[in-house]
Amino acid sequence: MEQRLANTWRMTVNEKKFIESALESELRIDGRRPFDYRRLTIKFGREDGSSEVQLGQTHVMGFVTSQLVQPYRDRPNEGTLSVFTEFSPMADPSFEAGRPSEYAVELGRIIDRGLRESRAVDTESLCVVAGKWVWSIRIDLHILDNGGNLVDASNVAALAALLTFRRPECTLGGDDRQEVILHPPEVREPLPLIIHHLPIAVTFAFIGDENLVIDPTHHEEAVMGGRMSITLNTNGEVCAFQKPGGQGTMQSVVMQCLRIASVKAGDITSKIKTAVESYNTERALKMVKRHANINAVDVNEPGQKAKQILEGKKIKSEECSVSQSDAMDVEQGRIKKRSDKNQSFTGGPSSWDPYSEGVNTDELKANLASRGSAAVPMKLDNLGDDITDERKSDEPLSDVSPVSSLTESAGKEMATSREKTLQDAVKPKNRRRKKKSSNSAV
Repeated sequence: MEQRLANTWRMTVNEKKFIESALESELRIDGRRPFDYRRLTIKFGREDGSSEVQLGQTHVMGFVTSQLVQPYRDRPNEGTLSVFTEFSPMADPSFEAGRPSEYAVELGRIIDRGLRESRAVDTESLCVVAGKWVWSIRIDLHILDNGGNLVDASNVAALAALLTFRRPECTLGGDDRQEVILHPPEVREPLPLIIHHLPIAVTFAFIGDENLVIDPTHHEEAVMGGRMSITLNTNGEVCAFQKPGGQGTMQSVVMQCLRIASVKAGDITSKIKTAVESYNTERALKMVKRHANINAVDVNEPGQKAKQILEGKKIKSEECSVSQSDAMDVEQGRIKKRSDKNQSFTGGPSSWDPYSEGVNTDELKANLASRGSAAVPMKLDNLGDDITDERKSDEPLSDVSPVSSLTESAGKEMATSREKTLQDAVKPKNRRRKKKSSNSAV
């Protein structure tokens, strides 16, 4: 890889001497110290199991997928884990499309060794039916921009994608309980992978005779004499060690690199966990369906909320009772008015019986006189000439009351006619009594 980069990226002698002289004074061309990392940024996609890592100018994307396959014969109860890398010519001029290069295969092996040999992923939990069906986890790493130190950036992208990946939940069905039934995410929540620890890769570069730097850039990789990648977790356990040729290294230098790598692994692990926690929080909020019009009950003060609800119900019941009482009062007032009207009405021609003995003639005359006075205004049209003649006189209109005189005369005439009818009605009754008395005498 270094030879291919040397062929594509030819640095002048002055540039190499400038990098080496800057390292002698513990400075680098990008302003960092020898053991400082570049800025690490971790992002996640919309789908579970996708990550995007940017380490300085190095840009890597990771995707995790799964499928049901048959297990290996020597391990029938364990799933499989595989890593594949893809180098795009857009990332670096030395990368070629099509068949993976030697460095691409080497990068995949470094990441795979750090994950699988350290048992970071629980492969036994990926077994569905022993000896028949297991889950196969595939990690695809896409190099978008080569800014140096692809090993560390690819390792972080793989871990972030594994932590956010969720496989579909499956159950066994059928008569023999050997048929696998996959449930979609809408039916059952997908299950995350069981990851015991996070193996972090830390890469060192040897420049010159005694210069040692961490996280080399693309320019530093072009002039370095050797490289060493150490994969370890936060507990200080070494998961993998890779030194692809180059100049030799003393044992004391290797132990120094291990101490530095353990510190850097703890810092990178905390950044990965923080990013994953924020992603899980956002994912949980997206799954919850919020309704703005729903009144949520306060958990901290349930008593006050219950009191408010009871008071609201009490007010509603009082309003209903008040409205019902008002309606009853109105109905009783109507009934009372009707009863008063019925009591004031003493009788009329339709209900009067001339043969009844309890008839009061005085009241009857008064009622008939009042009815006659009420009916007189209908006959005032025939008296228009008399009224006009009286208006022509010199007397004031306030002293003349033609209507009252007419009503009195009409009432008297009707009263006399009613008396005659009463006398005619009483005469047959007296005749019947006389006949009965004559018959008894005979």
